Amino acid sequence: MIGDGRARYPTVVHILDAAAKKAADQIALRCEQDEVTYAQYVRRVSGFAEYLRTLNVAGSRVALIMGNGIDICVTTFAAQSAGAQVAALNPGYTAYELEFLLIDCAPGAIVCDDTTAMTVMPLASKLGLPDPVVVGVHFALSRWDESAAPLGLPNPASLSTLQYTGGTTGRPKGIDLQHSAVATNVAQRDALLPTQPDERILVVTPLYHSYALAMGLYLSAWCRGTLIVVKRYRPDVTLDIIEKERITLFAGSATLFNGLMQHENFGTTDFSSLRLCFSGAAALPVETLNRWESATGSPICEGYGQSEAGPILTFNPRHGLRKPGSVGIPVPDTIVEIVDIESGLKQMPQGEAGEIRARGPQIMQGYRGRPDETRAALRDGYLYTGDIGKLDGDGYLHILDRKKDMAIVAGFNVYPREVEEVLCAHPAIVESAVIGVPDAYRGEALKAFIVLRSGADVSPKDIQTYLAERLTRYKIPNDVVICPALPKTPVGKIDKLQLRAHGKSAP
Repeated sequence: MIGDGRARYPTVVHILDAAAKKAADQIALRCEQDEVTYAQYVRRVSGFAEYLRTLNVAGSRVALIMGNGIDICVTTFAAQSAGAQVAALNPGYTAYELEFLLIDCAPGAIVCDDTTAMTVMPLASKLGLPDPVVVGVHFALSRWDESAAPLGLPNPASLSTLQYTGGTTGRPKGIDLQHSAVATNVAQRDALLPTQPDERILVVTPLYHSYALAMGLYLSAWCRGTLIVVKRYRPDVTLDIIEKERITLFAGSATLFNGLMQHENFGTTDFSSLRLCFSGAAALPVETLNRWESATGSPICEGYGQSEAGPILTFNPRHGLRKPGSVGIPVPDTIVEIVDIESGLKQMPQGEAGEIRARGPQIMQGYRGRPDETRAALRDGYLYTGDIGKLDGDGYLHILDRKKDMAIVAGFNVYPREVEEVLCAHPAIVESAVIGVPDAYRGEALKAFIVLRSGADVSPKDIQTYLAERLTRYKIPNDVVICPALPKTPVGKIDKLQLRAHGKSAP
């Protein structure tokens, strides 16, 4: 038992099954004008799962290439119910980008929607893969609203998810997660962020990504709440939905919170229904958190994890000490340690920086088809995250940076996030990103990219003067570039790979 006393379920399909039995008439999903009850939800899942089993997907993978909506929710559970591993891919990818992923995951079936079919169908033919199942107008999943097919409940030890990393350091890697790991992580999250059956949860991030799955799809089934899905994020639509749908939980990110606060409708939106916001996917500047909470009255609980970790490792608790600037405490049954960067074997003293490693029942099995990279990431039962952090006296984790993002300036370790936090506290700056670039004299130097608020009139020299009042000399970027916007990955993280491509050397 965990959290509020509810048992840990063997798989997320078991979670959905329990929700349908306890709240059959409750609205489970809503997207624009469409909605389904939990009873309809499970019927569609069981009916479509029965269809997928005729394609012999059990023990294989089902590739999902679908946009946000009710259908991707149903298909995710249906593939798992059919005994397959779900490999959800970015529907915005080109055929060139999808080709590598489809070859890598070797799916037994492909499910796409009307929007992606024109890209996916010829690609599947080229690769000799099964003809895609095109869900949509001509193959509506509502055909199973009265299905009497039994719901297949998968083996907890079997593979549930093949989650691809964002690929910001090269080719994407497929992460193998067992059903037991994914379902356990849902319960672990609820122990720190308990939810109620009347929750109305808004998800605007892509449902092929681990963050939206954990903090949207699986969370809503766990608490038997209503999941409101936005097909494509727009700040005006999101603000309107928060007010009109009386949203209680919102899974956001630094990019989303900043974008919403910049919109002209933000000041007139009614946030009174909002009980709590989550922040994940990327570091949340304290200034952003403070401005959001002051304006909306809704607290933000920031957490930390990665797809390799099911994906949640830590969270600030909903009820208890919440520390802005930290990502909270480990979820139950999870050990988080800070070790030296060089060997990864020596535990660092409290308050000192090092690489974050973790162990727990939610950790991945490994990277699909990549034994060397699996051995590098999983050592002696620990997942080595590649992130740099420190633990304070209360056991709260503070993220400093990615291991690969750390710069060494004149022999000093510099964590760009520290500089970014100071930049984001400047009243003229909306967003910032700092990278290390080669420097002939110091080894590396820092380069900052910033986005200014509308109407702000500051120069790069002004920003450097501001930083000089707050940071030691070697932490001040040699170069400050004012940009109209920062490049983002598909899930809203600032894309430092692109920034490095445009800033390979210091001036």
